[in-house]
Amino acid sequence: MIRSLAAALCLSTGLATAFASPLLAQDAVRSKPTALPVDDATPAPRDTPYPGTIRLEVDATDTTQRIYRVKETIPVAQAGPMTLLMPEWLPGNHAPRGQIEKLAGLTITANGQPVQWVRDPLDVYAFKIDVPQGATEIVASFQFLSATQPSQGRVVITPRMMNIQWEQVSLYPAGYFTRQIPVQASVTYPAGWQAATALRGTKTGDTVAYDTIDYEALQDSPVFAGRYFKPVDLGHNVTLNIVADAADELNYKPEQIAKHKKLVDEAGALFGAYHFNHYDFLLAITDEMGGIGLEHHRSSENQVEPGYFKDWDSGKALLDRNLLPHEFTHSWDGKFRRPDLLWTPDFRTPMQDNLLWVYEGQTQFWGYVLGARSGMFTKQETLDAYANIAARLDTAVGRQWRPLEDTTHDPIISARRPKGWTSWQRSEDYYNEGLMMWLEADAIISKATSGRKGLDDFAKAFFGIKPGDWGEVVYNRQDIIDTLNGIAPYDWAGFFQKYVDHPTGETPKGGFFMGGYKLVYTEEPNSFTKAAETAGKYVDQGSGIGAIVKNDGEISSVIWDSAAFKAGLVVGAKILAVNGYEFSPEAWKGAITGGKDGKTPIQIIVKQDKYYRTLSLAYSGGLRYPRLEKTGAGEGSLDRLLKPRT
Repeated sequence: MIRSLAAALCLSTGLATAFASPLLAQDAVRSKPTALPVDDATPAPRDTPYPGTIRLEVDATDTTQRIYRVKETIPVAQAGPMTLLMPEWLPGNHAPRGQIEKLAGLTITANGQPVQWVRDPLDVYAFKIDVPQGATEIVASFQFLSATQPSQGRVVITPRMMNIQWEQVSLYPAGYFTRQIPVQASVTYPAGWQAATALRGTKTGDTVAYDTIDYEALQDSPVFAGRYFKPVDLGHNVTLNIVADAADELNYKPEQIAKHKKLVDEAGALFGAYHFNHYDFLLAITDEMGGIGLEHHRSSENQVEPGYFKDWDSGKALLDRNLLPHEFTHSWDGKFRRPDLLWTPDFRTPMQDNLLWVYEGQTQFWGYVLGARSGMFTKQETLDAYANIAARLDTAVGRQWRPLEDTTHDPIISARRPKGWTSWQRSEDYYNEGLMMWLEADAIISKATSGRKGLDDFAKAFFGIKPGDWGEVVYNRQDIIDTLNGIAPYDWAGFFQKYVDHPTGETPKGGFFMGGYKLVYTEEPNSFTKAAETAGKYVDQGSGIGAIVKNDGEISSVIWDSAAFKAGLVVGAKILAVNGYEFSPEAWKGAITGGKDGKTPIQIIVKQDKYYRTLSLAYSGGLRYPRLEKTGAGEGSLDRLLKPRT
């Protein structure tokens, strides 16, 4: 505060003098540090065998405090500097998702004496030690403090089941390809529990000693274990391992298992080869252990809600039935054939996600196709799912500025954290927009070959090579283009440039109109929308008024530039009243329907934080739910695509 005219004049004069001073005069009293070189002392991975076999012992008996206790004995060939790493860049996550913050109590010894460790300040997943003279092995002991509630991360241990992911309970020596590091792991489980994994081993009491395997394959072979457990043979050396919160969740009907068996048959017919010596579906029916759907070469981690079998016909379980077809497809697409820059020699090297529109996008495509062919979905349910996917993507107006390929970086950029304006920011759209693009590719091939060929032929040519090989064969975009041209010559390079490299006006829908269908909107929800609205307890009018609103009035999504957006609605706000009545799903839908005459805007009262607002929504489009409508007569390419092959 300026207290007098004189003070003001003095300050004014001082400011004038300061602004008149040369810039260099100011710099003369400004210290200027110089940049120090960055020293990455962690050795780069080499494709050479590690000298010895690591022994990894995990005590997994503490299901109350949810702590894994680890003892790891690591052979060493010489004294001197050594770096131990906790996995950071995790396959299937496409991002640095290692949970280093949950590693605690780390001690390292050699010959029974403590060895000091120092965390690398440039890589907090790296622990530096000096191996003393005469030591032939070091012993690392620590705990993995798994989440005790969802706010701490995904819950992996409950009183009834657990999920062991080896990257959480192990360290590995830097300087080697992980496929060159042998590990013999063992786990002590709670008394009476059974466990399933792609690993094989010998059980003594409650401890299972697994066969020695390389560290890359160990990380790719997680465990589901539990009190209520049942394995089911699906044929072709594939097992469905079910673990559940309650014993009655293990009960299934023969016709339900028949669909799972047919899924395995249909995948073999599609790809023409199996790339595993055995495969284990790990299926947790639970609302206590955290959700997951994660691919591995010889197994997959899958969590579904209670009622997966019990409520099969009610529609409640419908949304979960895409999970197994999707993750199974990844054994071919993503694990066996992998983008060249996504494959890495260890779990420290950053992954480059540019081709996720193949890895995830085509997997999403085949997941729904195999779901239909196996009977996990009816044909109509599959068409309803496609309609929902296309409609949701049409609301993703962020495509106007952000191309599809840029969304492949989203696992690193946002790590699936909530977004306020997803339709404008975009998210992991390479999944479903990839599906729509590959659906169009199938229609293009079908048209060019008069229905003789389709994307099935690409699947056999690209993923069906080297039967029985469960290593990795990498590829780039040109390999995709060349394989497609070998099936049906076309400007595939231009096709991908259009849909992948550049912003686009709308969702690729050529697979619909060339395949004998068109996207339409009606006032009645389709089967997938009904299931989603029931399970999620919300009203989905994202394609209409531009908002998804929970049954209690809380707004969970607002579409950019929609009527809801223009009225000022925002995620997290709560609608309290609609046209003078207390909010309810029925009142909300009734107001939307009643506004079709365009005469009177919808009046709502909204609470946002501590503030209340009265808003008018100028919208006359009524309820809008998507569905696919058949065009023309006869069988189209989309009909042929969904027909069983076995």
